Amino acid sequence: MAYKRVAQLRNLEQFNAYCKEVGADLPVDETIEIGDSAPLAQPYTYKNITMSNRFSILPMEGWDGTADGHPTDNTHRRWKRFGLSGAKLIWGGEAVAVRHDGRANSKQLILTDDTVESIAGLRQTLVDAHAEKFGSTDGLYIGLQLTHSGRFCRPNSADLEPRVAYRHPLLDKKFNVDDDKYVFTDDEVDELIADFGKAAALAQQSGFDFVDLKHCHGYLGHEFLSAVNRDGKYGGSFENRTRFLRNLVSTVREVAPGLDIGVRLSAIDWIPHKPGDNEGRTGVPEDFGEDNYPYAFGGDGTGVGYDLTEPKQFLDLMEELDIHMVCTTLGSPYYVPHIQRPAMFPPSDGYQLLEDPLVGVARQIAITAELKQHKPDMLVVGSGYSYLQDWLPNVAQAAVRDGLVDFVGLGRMVLSYPELPDDILNGNGLQRKLICRTFSDCTTAPRNGMVSGCYPLDKFYKETEEYTRLMALKKELP
Repeated sequence: MAYKRVAQLRNLEQFNAYCKEVGADLPVDETIEIGDSAPLAQPYTYKNITMSNRFSILPMEGWDGTADGHPTDNTHRRWKRFGLSGAKLIWGGEAVAVRHDGRANSKQLILTDDTVESIAGLRQTLVDAHAEKFGSTDGLYIGLQLTHSGRFCRPNSADLEPRVAYRHPLLDKKFNVDDDKYVFTDDEVDELIADFGKAAALAQQSGFDFVDLKHCHGYLGHEFLSAVNRDGKYGGSFENRTRFLRNLVSTVREVAPGLDIGVRLSAIDWIPHKPGDNEGRTGVPEDFGEDNYPYAFGGDGTGVGYDLTEPKQFLDLMEELDIHMVCTTLGSPYYVPHIQRPAMFPPSDGYQLLEDPLVGVARQIAITAELKQHKPDMLVVGSGYSYLQDWLPNVAQAAVRDGLVDFVGLGRMVLSYPELPDDILNGNGLQRKLICRTFSDCTTAPRNGMVSGCYPLDKFYKETEEYTRLMALKKELP
């Protein structure tokens, strides 16, 4: 069927009817409330910090740092806009590598002794912008996402320099892993955990309230969760596959006592997809050749379904480890973007729609709700809301009001429209010209060597030389 763009659904009746037509079972409120009783303005108290609204800024992978991992003026501009958003929970703001070889791109930030002062300044940029606009920094809770990008490392150029948790029969072929030398040994994993600890101590020194030990999107922490065929202490059983997290937590607690910890988790994963041979290049699953696909954490074995048994066990483990914050997401942007980042337009290396993106949003909200029900006292941040566009406030309010999630996470939406949370909370109405329409230029541009940003809607990027290059590139794409 021909899918409609959200911008074509001009009233709530049309939106609800279309959701029913495509099978997107979404919670929707008819009227957006403002004032002290509004669901999205309800305070949330966590560790004696009272956050005065239910918006969170999600961590995004910056492509605009320096070659040695420092932030640039562009990075500071993004973080200033995060501060202006009005959101009180800043879940990372940025994916920061714990060492050079773990960078997902050659311009990603790195947290080391050499960069700690400049990254502390990045946090201060956010805090100062928030204080200037809102008169106070009360209730701000700011974290930093720590990561090693595993099989998706590109620390020096556009070329992959992968390090993997295990040999994967499909991803190895897709991303050119052809030798066991790319697999981390147990001793190398232990060394990496020590590097995470050093980075966590520096994050604490920089003033961050917590670190996110990243377990999502196909990066190394996430890959360990599906390492069913790995030998040794970091693979096989659920206990072994979660040893990476347990040892990370132990190390962070030892070297940075008092620093809070959260986890961003890809709660489910699916088999890698690829463009089909059809004229429309519609996404299709890779051919695995066996009845059971075991390499998807939270998968049901079919490759395109889910079973939350192990994700719930993971939350149980988090609670045992005294971790009480989780940010949910799904899959990976590298091999199954339609479940991770619902969008009408794929990135340059993606595939065309095999479902309406609203179905993907509904899937994320439903899975997050089931995990929230499993751990009602855990602070839960949801993802996937940006594709809702004009109807984001209606769904976000209903999800919070119904207890399906505690905080609504916003990622690419705040690249184009950082003031969205503040506008919603104050009943200002949405600025439609700034609403992210999921053109995926914020992904296509950096994957082709350009800096990150919203090229279609942010005049700052639209006036750059990269914009001209991007438009020329898109004309050449299939």
